[in-house]
Amino acid sequence: MTASFTEKPPASHHSAAQAWARALELTAPISRHPHRLLPTVIAERAAQLGDHPALLSAHECLTYGTLVARSNQYARWALGQGLGKGEVVCLMMPNRPEYMAIWLGIASVGGVVALLNTNLTGPSLAHSIHIVSPKHIIVAADLATRFSTALPDLATTPAASAIWVHGAGDSSFRRIDRHIEQLPGHALTDGERRTVTIHDRALHIYTSGTTGLPKAANVSHARLMQWSAWFAGMLDARPADRMYDCLPMYHSVGGVVAPGAMLAAGGSVFIRESFSASLFWNEVVRWDCTLFQYIGELCRYLLHAAPCPEENAHQLRIACGNGLRPDVWDKFQSRFRIPRIVEFYAATEGGLSLFNVEGKCGSIGRVPAYLAHRFAPVLIRYDVDEDEPVRNENGFCIRCAANETGEAIAQIVDDPSQAGSRFEGYTSPEASGKRILRHVFLPGDTWARTGDLMRKDEQGFFYFIDRIGDTFRWKGENVATSEVAEALCAFPGIRQANVYGVTLPGGDGRAGMAALVAEPQIDLQALRTHLIGRLPHYARPLFLRIRNELEVTGTFKFTKSELVRQGYDPAATADVLYFNHPERQAFVRLGAALYDCIQSGEIRL
Repeated sequence: MTASFTEKPPASHHSAAQAWARALELTAPISRHPHRLLPTVIAERAAQLGDHPALLSAHECLTYGTLVARSNQYARWALGQGLGKGEVVCLMMPNRPEYMAIWLGIASVGGVVALLNTNLTGPSLAHSIHIVSPKHIIVAADLATRFSTALPDLATTPAASAIWVHGAGDSSFRRIDRHIEQLPGHALTDGERRTVTIHDRALHIYTSGTTGLPKAANVSHARLMQWSAWFAGMLDARPADRMYDCLPMYHSVGGVVAPGAMLAAGGSVFIRESFSASLFWNEVVRWDCTLFQYIGELCRYLLHAAPCPEENAHQLRIACGNGLRPDVWDKFQSRFRIPRIVEFYAATEGGLSLFNVEGKCGSIGRVPAYLAHRFAPVLIRYDVDEDEPVRNENGFCIRCAANETGEAIAQIVDDPSQAGSRFEGYTSPEASGKRILRHVFLPGDTWARTGDLMRKDEQGFFYFIDRIGDTFRWKGENVATSEVAEALCAFPGIRQANVYGVTLPGGDGRAGMAALVAEPQIDLQALRTHLIGRLPHYARPLFLRIRNELEVTGTFKFTKSELVRQGYDPAATADVLYFNHPERQAFVRLGAALYDCIQSGEIRL
């Protein structure tokens, strides 16, 4: 970092108002043109831009023309397979340009693409597939081995799905990449087209929610249009822009928001398979990126990385994302000379979003007063111990005062002009019902719950505090404690498991910890191997606490508040603690010396 750099001040109210105006202008026509879908917008851009790069990676480049042609091939594949409108295709593939071409093409003719988490294995992966009942499953060849761990559980499904593999490899499945090579890429004829509108479902994107195994959120074409156009407006995206995207494409941000905004604006996206702190700045410079989509964890990794010449030689004008901690924000912006940071908050299931276009450190955004009646969430008092909203003597919820922490909710309104902002819920009606709060401020009114605790200051800026319930966030992923507990209890000798998240110095989110009641002399190395086979890396507990018994409430729920308070400090308990040591690749006894190493940051997690 050179001494001459002066950090730019936060955006003025004028520039913030311009961002909101652009977003409103771009999204206003969505409901008036129900047949204009995101694939339609990209095809329009292709007619204008042709050979302009759309999606790039280190291995391939799809221009606007080739992206549309490839999408048309997948659309014809879906038609040729007799995929009905609303029927599902699961997609399990690492980040690459082809990923978006696949779901754009299938969704354009009425299919629904379920974006599978590429970290999942075994029962968790099988569950994610079961709950959407796919007609077809497309798996990248390099993920075929991981996918095969779910096959024993998939064998029990009532109707078997047709499985296709993409790419060369040792597999008995049909090669979809070879199949589509035989299909034409020109625009679909009138006879081939299907009537698909913004009200139809386009994707299933998985989220842990607040409890349980992954749930499949419904994402309509209206939401795809809303996300893409809104972010294009907020970022003032232009054809000369190029987004650096290393976030998972099975998530709404990495797979829809980042590329969708750029493609809607005629820009391009550099897609990396996964984040690399050591190569990040080199690639940002090499690929002429002007925008970067982040999650807070990535910014912290970059801040802790050794300096490199490229970190100040980039052309980035905006870093956009969510989860950037206040203690990282200013240091990150100053060291790497980021002119603007745009933090936002959004729910995959719909109903609520916030944008901080003013650069207020630590805030997830605010809504201008003139739009508060349409977009602003409401914070209501929440009783953490009772795990439910606080209600007054009349049975209604209570609004939070300024700087008071409460759950964020958004009113559900059947407004055709806001089709892209509706709460769309999950494939499971039961799961969707748990996200609906009724009789909130008036008899019979309905609101969508976020499951997130926030506070709002006197200026109207919102700040994220924590997640409600049993889900915690670690390394940019939501971790459902019930799924982790189920995996632990499947190991011989473990009788009970109470899973929760604990904070680490300088860490984003909470690391997994499990209090266990287990048989003596449990084989911890075998347990570690067992967890690797059943859970993605971010869900595996970092700490274990061995207990004789677990405390429960009157309704037989495990109590966690005291466990969370004590954390992994060996001085706070007489219980034996273990640490999943990343360097030793083993659970090791956690004593005072090792605890101090973790606290000081000597051990990188």
